[in-house]
Amino acid sequence: ADEIALIRYDIARPDGGMETRYWSATHTPVRDEAGVLKFILQHTVDVTELQELRRMRDEMGVVRRAGAVRARNRDLARECRRLMELFYQAPGFVAVLAGPDHVFEMTNAAYLDLVGRDDILGQTVEQALPEVARQGFTEVLDRVYRSGEPYFGRREPVVLEARESGTAERVLNFIFQPIFEAENRVSGIMVQGYDVTEEVEYEQRQALLINELNHRVKNTLAVVQGLAQQTFRNVEGADAAIATYKARLQALAAAHGLLTESSWSPAQVNDVLRLTIEAAFGSFEDRVLLEGPDFLLSPEVALALTMIIHELTTNAVKYGALSNQTGTVSVSWTVEPGEECDALTLTWQERGGPRVEEPSRQGFGTKLINSGITSRRGTTVDIRYEPEGLVCVLEANLEPLAR
Repeated sequence: ADEIALIRYDIARPDGGMETRYWSATHTPVRDEAGVLKFILQHTVDVTELQELRRMRDEMGVVRRAGAVRARNRDLARECRRLMELFYQAPGFVAVLAGPDHVFEMTNAAYLDLVGRDDILGQTVEQALPEVARQGFTEVLDRVYRSGEPYFGRREPVVLEARESGTAERVLNFIFQPIFEAENRVSGIMVQGYDVTEEVEYEQRQALLINELNHRVKNTLAVVQGLAQQTFRNVEGADAAIATYKARLQALAAAHGLLTESSWSPAQVNDVLRLTIEAAFGSFEDRVLLEGPDFLLSPEVALALTMIIHELTTNAVKYGALSNQTGTVSVSWTVEPGEECDALTLTWQERGGPRVEEPSRQGFGTKLINSGITSRRGTTVDIRYEPEGLVCVLEANLEPLAR
């Protein structure tokens, strides 16, 4: 027996043309009593309609797949446009250089604004920006392309010759990042960065103003010191008062110097304490122990704390634990962060000095200490004249800027 599942067999139409038909045929041998083959029974069925249905089904599947592909292509095209828009609108300047000749393949708006040109696509860096090539940046690009190692430019001055605005020097932070393809081969370089010219100019102006301020403050303090000395020169018994006054001015000048070094940015508690104590007592080594966390104080708070610590140190040198060879001072502080402000607690504790007694009257130094660190959120000051040594506890709620 044999079977032909599907065979195309066209038949003639009455008009003389041919009509495509599909058949399914089975062939069965018919034998006589002796088993000899006498006939073959052929059973043929026209399956043209069934074949057409199958074909239509396959075609519909192709159509559905084609529709899905088109939809995916539309999504990809939309996503590609979106990415290109984001690339073009990126705040930092970006350019893609192709090949060893560094041909501009892509640029965004910030890069075109930076170089002052919009016709650089398809040109090499040397063709489009000859002034950049003259400054040695093509050699840097060559090195990045050969080595596959990125190059970081930090605050590098670059001279650019824009068509309309002329020559301008800009200060840039940028990176030359190699682009890798298959087999770790470099195919191009991405240039990405930011123009920090205004930031650098601002810092230069700020440094100039701070130096001018420091110069004027020192001159003013010197004038004030001279006026006080001239005023009380002939006053009997004023030498001690003038010495105290000069020491306070020197402590204030030292604090200004510390803040000037940091461009009047917040200063560390430890730095303020160490500078102030050394100004009044000298190198304290094991005589004064400083212990507390790193914490930044605003310039206003740092100046106030300087004056308070100066008074405490001066009193300790004159009457307290630092007036002999064995006394010690422990200065510790803690900071509790809060939602609206930080709570600073600073404790000055003297031990090993002469026996302490509460004074009969309150001098200017004590009044200055009691005035506290800051008046905006309040300060509590607790001075205890314990026999073993003076203890002063300052608690202050600091403004958020003091962080």
